[in-house]
Amino acid sequence: MIVTTPRAFLDALAAPGAFPVRGPATARAAFLVSPLQFSLAAESASDNVYMDMAGMPDASRALVEHAELARRLSADVPVVTFPGDPEAPDGVFPNNVFATTPGRLVIGRMRHAVRRRESERRDIRAWFGATGYAEHDLSQGDFVAELTGSLVIDRARGIGYCGLSERCDLEGARAMHEAFGLALTFCFDLAEGEYHTNVVLALLAGRAAIVAPSGFHDPEVPAAIARAFGDAAIMIDADQKAAFCGNAITLAPQRAWFSTRAADALLPAQRAMLGTLGFGIGHVPLVEIEKAGGSLRCCVAEIF
Repeated sequence: MIVTTPRAFLDALAAPGAFPVRGPATARAAFLVSPLQFSLAAESASDNVYMDMAGMPDASRALVEHAELARRLSADVPVVTFPGDPEAPDGVFPNNVFATTPGRLVIGRMRHAVRRRESERRDIRAWFGATGYAEHDLSQGDFVAELTGSLVIDRARGIGYCGLSERCDLEGARAMHEAFGLALTFCFDLAEGEYHTNVVLALLAGRAAIVAPSGFHDPEVPAAIARAFGDAAIMIDADQKAAFCGNAITLAPQRAWFSTRAADALLPAQRAMLGTLGFGIGHVPLVEIEKAGGSLRCCVAEIF
């Protein structure tokens, strides 16, 4: 079922017995792509206001940050790191291009040519093929579908939250709904200037949500999402969104991961709320990587 209004979304959730838990809420492993010869692609910056084109990243420091990220995340799940591709200089955000469901590797359809190079990587495709994953390839589709950048998924219940922008259109949302085998997808427009849903919305192990109302075109949409999560919805303001507080991930049920910049921007009451909901806070400094317009969650492709 795909719905496009807050009312239809809330009505679907209210149906008797709707959307029971059907699988694990968090991944069994994760993979990253290292920032080899890391730099900023002007093409990507055309619709990513979070990119800092005035401050080019230090490639050596980015490698150190990324290695520390892999080390820290491995406390929760096994982590595989693929080498970066010099032909994809900002290709450190694989979750936009590759995603999984049990037994299936989903390959996205990227908007920009510089990112489409990533979807052609034979080494990543071959690794998943060798470990028993069948390809579900959207990369040649006549639509835009930037996977778990545009589509934030409650994996436990099979519910997707898909923000429409230049990085994902409605046909792309339909293709991802099918590719991920979702029971329900709620499609909505992001605010002007927003590029990915996972900057304005994070779902933590299926039981809590971090919501940035300023990132949505229709204020009724974040209100409906907050209503769906009740006391487990944490609302963040525009400054916190800009600090990537909405770009968080849970790789194990007991911990939410943020960049250090994002963790520092959380208010004491928000930190306390996360604790009450059963989440410790993990954080990693990503100063150089964040100059490319994404943060910790964008770096992590989940393996289910």
